[in-house]
Amino acid sequence: MARTRASNPAASADPAAAANPKSVHILPAQATSSPKLFVLPRAATRDAKVVTLPNPRYAKPTRYLACPETGLYEFTRISAPKTTPRSFLIETPVPTQDGEQMAQGSPRVDGQVVAGADLYIATPIDPLFLLIPALTAPEPKAKRMFVTSDDHFDKLPEEASHLSTVLSVENIRKLFEARMRCVCDTVQAGGETMFRINEGKLLGEILQKARRMAEGSLPLSMKEKFVTKALEAPILSQRRLPVRPTEPASADDSTSTPAASTPKTESEDSQASTDATESSTSVESQASTAPTSISEGPGEDTVKAAIEASEEVVALQQLKVAFDFIRASYLPPEISKRLAEMLKDETLSGASFAPLEGYLAQLAKLRADAMASRSVGDYSKKHSRDEEEDDAREAKKRKAEEEKKKKALESRGVRELKKVNTTGMRKMSDFFKKK
Repeated sequence: MARTRASNPAASADPAAAANPKSVHILPAQATSSPKLFVLPRAATRDAKVVTLPNPRYAKPTRYLACPETGLYEFTRISAPKTTPRSFLIETPVPTQDGEQMAQGSPRVDGQVVAGADLYIATPIDPLFLLIPALTAPEPKAKRMFVTSDDHFDKLPEEASHLSTVLSVENIRKLFEARMRCVCDTVQAGGETMFRINEGKLLGEILQKARRMAEGSLPLSMKEKFVTKALEAPILSQRRLPVRPTEPASADDSTSTPAASTPKTESEDSQASTDATESSTSVESQASTAPTSISEGPGEDTVKAAIEASEEVVALQQLKVAFDFIRASYLPPEISKRLAEMLKDETLSGASFAPLEGYLAQLAKLRADAMASRSVGDYSKKHSRDEEEDDAREAKKRKAEEEKKKKALESRGVRELKKVNTTGMRKMSDFFKKK
């Protein structure tokens, strides 16, 4: 059998492999780092470069794609499940000596296997997030002053950063300053524009992004976990019992009078006829309405939620989930906490979350009551099951004691006779039968 790998073909112990060198193939050494696959946007030009900039959340060096025409992009990693290992096989046609491609159908290709099946997709990112750490530098709010954009840029970490190279591109610098104007108060001094962060404007900008995300781009997995399940109320099961029909009163009973009675006056006769007419009319009305008010079927179980969230509550929950996601992904921890506190103030945020808070409070109470009732029900079931097991053990114990007493009263002869093999022997009663 031909070998697929040999460290030294000349020292091979197989004489056939040594005689035929073509049967021996030496595999190249595996690379220490596997190449990565990047999916770049079509709008990006050839001048786009992969640069290193500080991450807005933790200020760590992170890779981004900077395009002079379309702006900045972040790389989103899409990983394959670890339970199903996968890889990519990349084929590249081998060019000829004159630089032209081989003819179509040529088997000569340069193949490469990528061990990891991860994809890095370039998605647009707002440059504002990269500037927020510099705009909200930790300093007293009263001492914040109007400074130039370059002064703000200098506050960003410079370690392993290509920020100065990126800002040297005029289009990208204009894009950065335009985004700064959306969240800063500006003044003109000495022919330059001075910037100072306005947290109210920043909150409005983040809320605007969160609304767009909540309305159409909220992932289904997040919506299912943080909206649907978060607002789901406990299930109530009610049994509807059938309603038995009531027998109407007989007209004969209500209008019957003794055959022989004293003579009545004219007023009494008219009153009696009136009473009979009214009673017959009431009986007919009861009979006509009886089928509509009687439910003749077996009892049915109705399952329904204790409460249901309204459309307003669902919309507020989606907005809050999107807002929290943006805060946790793109904002520094300190400014993220401040914006979370500002969101609770209706005058600052312009959004009232009172309906959502009321629903969540009611939902928490219902869940606590359901948990308490479930624990009580489980205890009662367990208690009844324990009593049944105790009764069974007691009965078994009593039976064992009775058998033991019977054995103690038996004589030795009886015990020996029980050990005798009576297979094939006739019973004693057979000798006393009538002939």
